[in-house]
Amino acid sequence: MAESECIRETPWSVKIRVIKQKGSCVVGHEVDDEIFITDSGVEGKICISLLYSVLPKVYAMMYNARFPWLQNQCKATHACPDAHNPLVVELTRIDSD
Repeated sequence: MAESECIRETPWSVKIRVIKQKGSCVVGHEVDDEIFITDSGVEGKICISLLYSVLPKVYAMMYNARFPWLQNQCKATHACPDAHNPLVVELTRIDSD
């Protein structure tokens, strides 16, 4: 999507997809696992460390923040803070319907 399609007046939902995982996550995250966050809740399994660390970025994406360092405003990445079991996710703005 073009940047103009990723920044709008109405809020987005955010899809979180595991793109890299090493070690042994307590929740058992695996590559391609998906979690959906909407204005009404969270759908899918997510470890508390990842949820706690990713929420500020998720809310920014939901409510149309623009990140000047991203080439694609529709997607961002985020690393879980658990250094012993590295996990990287991709966040994508999606329509709520």
